[in-house]
Amino acid sequence: MTLAGASATTPDLIRLVAVPVFAWVAVRDIKTRRVSSTVWIPLSVLGAVLLVWDGWIAWTADSYAWSHEFLVPTAVSLGFVVPIAYLFWWFGGFGGADAKALLVLALLFPTAPQYTVGSWTIPWAMTDAETFSSFSFTILTNAVVIGIAIPVVLAIRNAASGRFTSVMVIGWPVSWDRIPELHGRLLETPEGRSRGGLDLDALRMYLRWRGLALADVRAAPDRYRDPATLPDEPNPPTDGAVTAAVRSDGGTALEGEPSTDETTRETTAETSSETDSETTADSDPEYDDPWGADAFLADIEGTAYGTTSAELREGLEVLVDKETVWISPGTPFLVPVFLGLVIAFVYGDLLVGTLI
Repeated sequence: MTLAGASATTPDLIRLVAVPVFAWVAVRDIKTRRVSSTVWIPLSVLGAVLLVWDGWIAWTADSYAWSHEFLVPTAVSLGFVVPIAYLFWWFGGFGGADAKALLVLALLFPTAPQYTVGSWTIPWAMTDAETFSSFSFTILTNAVVIGIAIPVVLAIRNAASGRFTSVMVIGWPVSWDRIPELHGRLLETPEGRSRGGLDLDALRMYLRWRGLALADVRAAPDRYRDPATLPDEPNPPTDGAVTAAVRSDGGTALEGEPSTDETTRETTAETSSETDSETTADSDPEYDDPWGADAFLADIEGTAYGTTSAELREGLEVLVDKETVWISPGTPFLVPVFLGLVIAFVYGDLLVGTLI
């Protein structure tokens, strides 16, 4: 099919619709770390239709096109990429959206598309071996290469700023007041740097459950360590997303509803002096459940992303004490997937192209 000087099969031209969709999904993943399952349904249907269409084109061409150019790459895509996506999700290597994205890519891009624009043919670095391989596998390997490069970029960025630490390849320092707006994980405990600190989504769940802002907790940490200050009727913790509609999470109240922030801060101001005087007499009080961490985890449905009481307490101690903390953003995998898709369309396989 020819369109404005560009030629490709009709199914391959239709497949280009996946590029803006995956661009939107990547942006969404960066901002919220959440992608609705409804995004993948129309792409899955489209992929199934185009797969049948490609099969019919190959069947009516010749036996070589049917066996080598369609059946082999389709078998690799559906028989290898799909199980990889499922297994990585099963063992916790991927999130649900990441696995669904790879499943959709396996269905949508089993064979390698080719586009001719004037005198240019893309992917321009595609080898003969790649022509008969699965295009979804090419996208996956590109995403993995990009994912491996991210720690190198982080290390260079931190080194250039003079920040040399054991976690410089997986994170960077931020001011405490940015924590309520960020996704990722703390890379610190009271004992020092750590690769397995508090999940920031779990932190937001805890603060919303108590109806507090992080600034409130920092203003009166001795008060809020006491489990006696836990609310009689806790608030819904939500899922910890930055964009979740909540009354108080260190942000603003819902539009059209009264804010509880002012009441919380007034109560804090009135009681903090009393609490301070009490803790002066007993400078190191001991509680059965400091910060109410056990009560929080027991009250919510499910788990707070696998967070333990000890991790929650340690994270809170760090956040009430330090002005700047190290975090790992936990690179959203859909970003490397989108970049891997674009590179596969334009260039081909980064790994094969580098080695050959």
